[in-house]
Amino acid sequence: MERCRVEIRVAERRDGFDLLMAGRTILSHRADRPALAMALGNAAVEMYRGNFRIEDNPADLVTPPDFVIEGDSVTLSDAAGLAARLTLADAAITVELLRPGYDRLHLFFHAEPGETVWGGGEQMSYLALNDRSFPMWTSEPGVGRDKSTELTRAMDESGMAGGDYWNTNYPQPTFLTSRWLAVHCGSTAYSVLDFTDPARHRVEVWAAQAQFEIFAADSPAALVGDLSARFGRQPPLPDWAIGGAILGLKDGARSFERLDAFLKAGTAVAGLWCEDWAGIRETSFGRRLFWDWRRDRQRYPDLPERIAALQARGIRFLGYANPYLAVDGILFEEARAEGHFCLRQDSDEPYLVDFGEFDCGVIDLTRVETRDWFAEKVLGREMLDIGMSGWMADFGEYLPTDVRLADGSNPMEAHNRWPVLWGEVNAQAVESRGRTGDAVFFMRAGFSGVQAHCPLLWAGDQSVDFTRHDGIGTVITAALSAGLVGNAYSHSDCGGYTSMLGNVRTEELMIRWCELAAFAPVMRSHEGNRPDENLQYDSTPELLNCFARWSRVHAHLAPYVRHLCDEAQASGLPAQRPLFLHYPDEPALFAVQDQFLYGADLLVAPVIAAGAVSRNVVLPGIAPWQDCWTGELVPPGVHTVAAPIGRPPVYYRPDSGFAALFAGLAEVAKA
Repeated sequence: MERCRVEIRVAERRDGFDLLMAGRTILSHRADRPALAMALGNAAVEMYRGNFRIEDNPADLVTPPDFVIEGDSVTLSDAAGLAARLTLADAAITVELLRPGYDRLHLFFHAEPGETVWGGGEQMSYLALNDRSFPMWTSEPGVGRDKSTELTRAMDESGMAGGDYWNTNYPQPTFLTSRWLAVHCGSTAYSVLDFTDPARHRVEVWAAQAQFEIFAADSPAALVGDLSARFGRQPPLPDWAIGGAILGLKDGARSFERLDAFLKAGTAVAGLWCEDWAGIRETSFGRRLFWDWRRDRQRYPDLPERIAALQARGIRFLGYANPYLAVDGILFEEARAEGHFCLRQDSDEPYLVDFGEFDCGVIDLTRVETRDWFAEKVLGREMLDIGMSGWMADFGEYLPTDVRLADGSNPMEAHNRWPVLWGEVNAQAVESRGRTGDAVFFMRAGFSGVQAHCPLLWAGDQSVDFTRHDGIGTVITAALSAGLVGNAYSHSDCGGYTSMLGNVRTEELMIRWCELAAFAPVMRSHEGNRPDENLQYDSTPELLNCFARWSRVHAHLAPYVRHLCDEAQASGLPAQRPLFLHYPDEPALFAVQDQFLYGADLLVAPVIAAGAVSRNVVLPGIAPWQDCWTGELVPPGVHTVAAPIGRPPVYYRPDSGFAALFAGLAEVAKA
């Protein structure tokens, strides 16, 4: 789908100039408030197990006030001479710093009073980005992600692993504003989106040149559609993936016995996901996997036959892979011999990364032969050819900044590109077997352009709790923010993942996560990093019945999810949507991130606070909504509603073409 290009034009003013697009001011330059700043960078980067400390001590800051307009370009200068050039073409602004050595570029975009800003890729803590800055650097998001908590402080002390509100697996230097404009920075270099100044939006890029694409639309839905068309649309999810829950078990051959117990309890099972198919490794962090992507014949004997038997019962099998190989695995030696690893700068030896008590080589995704090898040898022969229908395509954030890459690129600029290359390799493997739109891999890492390759996101490794910045609620913010920049489908580890320092799952958390996961396009459970210390969905009859119940709710909604897939293909709209996407004239909705529209017709307000049995719900628009569980018609507005365990607030539009389907949810949930 081609987006309608609207030209950017320059308007000279008495003491400066403006850049205008579709009647809206994009950038405003005045002698006393220049639109550009530049400096000489002096960075220090440290990485430990995917956590980064990045600092800069820039010098010689220049804010050139003078300008000359020549056709479609503007040259900026100061008393020392030429400084930078802005060139306008094809709804984009290309900025080039003209002084040798200058590699810190700051461009200031115009902001209107009260303007709200969203975007930044997959953000976990804040949907509206106002008043904060967000570095764009793919990394581990951290455990706790809140510097005021004891857990975060403890994780910081044990390896920079606590994180902060802006840390994310999937950053993207794209932002949208409530003037229905969007700005996308095309650089993969380290950058910062800074919205701390209400009068100007600052984008900092660690490069001497960057292109900024500008999008303008008449509504947020149209704007999101334009961005989706720009970055690439995912194939529709297959029927099997939306027709029940994907059960995550990592218990070797015993996983098949446990599956039978879920089926006996009435669980609608779409797939069995066994991430331990290649073996396990016990570490102080918990139960990890053996990173040598071949099936463990002792842990899973007769796996191809098992997979075929499951598929005959209508159940798919899924595995796990990532773009690293453990030094003590068999594939490591083959990869080293064939030149498939990133290298040290001081030798031709593979660069090894500590992943937590085991070292791995980093597959060099810049090398075509290596991408082909991994797609064919690992994802093709070892996984797809034995019958797998998908996998978790994990990691992608760990490219160090001091490696030597086959294509000669600067690792500081390749780092953010790495998840996109990783997504491309996975998509290549699926396509090579004619399985696009049938086999589904899901990723947590991303950057601009991953949308064209990755069919499904997952929200990463939440802590097993209700905490504000790392608990269950962050998966809603993740889905909504990622959806605004072109990712149609997202889901989470039902039950959470990270259990550290005595933080373990509660029965309440497990139930509330089921209630949330049932209203995502894919429902998938996870046993977590410490499965033996945590509750599982088959730990008690009550939890087993809970998971079964909500899996049936999820399966019941499959016709509606198919409709959402069709919408995503046609318009680029995501399945889970912020309320303002369909109600842009209600500014009070702009920062709502604890409830969402599931398509246009269903509104879901999950309970994400420990001990809560009621919550405030915003019902937008001018027409009443209907309660899915009671059938009561509720007028629009803000309401405090009962939300006991087992009955999260869910509403539908009575005039929806799917009203009869939604009305049937109460009976399904009762069964």
